[in-house]
Amino acid sequence: MQPAYDAIVIGGSSGAIDALGVILPALPATLHACVLVVMHLPRDRRSLLADIFRQRCALPVKEASDGLLLTRPVICFAPPDYHLLVDAGPRVALSIDPPLHYSRPSIDVLFESAADLYGDRAVAVLLSGANEDGARGLAAVQAAGGLTIVQSPESAPMQAMPLAGLARVPAHHVLPPPAVGALLADLHGKGQL
Repeated sequence: MQPAYDAIVIGGSSGAIDALGVILPALPATLHACVLVVMHLPRDRRSLLADIFRQRCALPVKEASDGLLLTRPVICFAPPDYHLLVDAGPRVALSIDPPLHYSRPSIDVLFESAADLYGDRAVAVLLSGANEDGARGLAAVQAAGGLTIVQSPESAPMQAMPLAGLARVPAHHVLPPPAVGALLADLHGKGQL
C-alpha cells in the first residue's frame, strides 16, 4: 500500500525546541516520509540542532544542504540564514531571498513550497512561537489537501504562532506535543506515513 503522505514539514520559534524534543524521537526508523524542520535561529551562529537531535532520533538527522535528494526518510533542519524549500526531485533547495516575518529561514516559505510540491501528500505541523510566521503556509497546505496540525496554544510557551495559525485555518488537529508525536506514530502504524 502506498502511504498517504510523503513529507512532514515542521515550523516553530520561541519555545518550540522542547516540543521538537518530544515529537521527533517519536518518529520510527521505518517512517516513509521525509521530515523538514524550520526553527527561527540566530543568523550569525552555527546551528546545533542536527547535532542535538541526531542522538535522540531513530531516523537519520542532518542539516539541510542545497540539492540534497529526499529519496530516503531523513530529518532535515534548515541552516541559519537560509530559507529551506522543497523542489522537484524531490530535493532540498536553499534560498537567500529576503527574510519573511523578520525570519530567514521562514516557516511560510517551507510550508508553501511543500504545498506546491506535495499537495495532499504533505503534513504541516506548526509549533510554539512569538510571531505569525507559518500561518499563511499552514493555510496553503490545507488548501492543497494536506494534513494540518497545530500545537495547542495552552501547551505552547509562546502562543502567538499557534493562535495565528488557528486564526487563519481550522487545523485538522490541535494537540500538545506528546499527542502530536503519538498521532504521527499512529499514522505510520496505519501505513499512512
